[in-house]
Amino acid sequence: MDKTLHINYQPAQESNWTGRVSNPELDNQYWYQEIILSDLDDIGQEKIDFGLIGYACDEGVSRNLGRPGAQQGPTVLRERLSKIPIHFKQKKVADFGDLICKENDMEACQDALARTIEALISNSIFPIAIGGGHDIAYGHFKGIYNALNRNADKKIGIINFDAHFDLRPVEDKPNSGTPFNQILNEFDGVSYFAVGIQQQANTKELFDIAQKHYVPYALHDECESDEKAVEALKAKLQPFIDSNNYLYITVDLDGFSSAYAPGVSAPSPLGFDPAFFFKILSYLLSSSKVKSVDLAELNPSLDRDNQTATLAARIVDFVVENA
Repeated sequence: MDKTLHINYQPAQESNWTGRVSNPELDNQYWYQEIILSDLDDIGQEKIDFGLIGYACDEGVSRNLGRPGAQQGPTVLRERLSKIPIHFKQKKVADFGDLICKENDMEACQDALARTIEALISNSIFPIAIGGGHDIAYGHFKGIYNALNRNADKKIGIINFDAHFDLRPVEDKPNSGTPFNQILNEFDGVSYFAVGIQQQANTKELFDIAQKHYVPYALHDECESDEKAVEALKAKLQPFIDSNNYLYITVDLDGFSSAYAPGVSAPSPLGFDPAFFFKILSYLLSSSKVKSVDLAELNPSLDRDNQTATLAARIVDFVVENA
């Protein structure tokens, strides 16, 4: 591993993984007992199925005039995840630590994330990245793209669960609202589907940009958990799935209703619920095309009773069990 990755890097910390003491005569019962603590230098040293990597960066949210605090998201998510009972079998999960944004250098943190994601995928490890702001998506996608670059026929589809398009043009510096505009303009063979879009959270300009780039989307009122709505969205997603070789799923937690996810920079009561989300996530994972997942905008300083952090941890657990 390139040593320059360590400029803004902290290896996995045992202090993030604690939990209830269980009968030592039993097999491992909880995540904290099962997790492998690792270092980026160790990628490829042993067979790992899933790799957690933190993107501890608030700079994109601050540039976007949002409320900072998501830099602590990776740490708190691990604390909640460590206490969840495990039900997956014969899967090895490693925590590779955190990439930490220093001196407001978001671009350096994104570059380090891209190289990390590329290394994980190149070693047949399924990355689960934990933000941080949604600027995580630019670095994450760049890493996926570079890892799959050897495949001439690659077509990568991004599915974003989010209240916002995050398609803003870059005016001064990139931020948490610009990643998918950057991706669509900089990379070939990529398409983008947004799930959970709220009209009142996106300007007309953003809808026009989505139309220009042929971005399909589902409005929040299409994202209901009843069977009819779920089946309708599956039918809308299927052509997108079929037209791509690989899928990257990114989850901005502000897409959920604030009843379930209050701990985000831009909460809204009009978001979707977990029942809907897990049904669609299960459907996407069943395609066997998903190469990587991330979660963005977990802000522990704004959370209530760790509700958002617990939801985020449940998502990570679900991905490991079902991918």
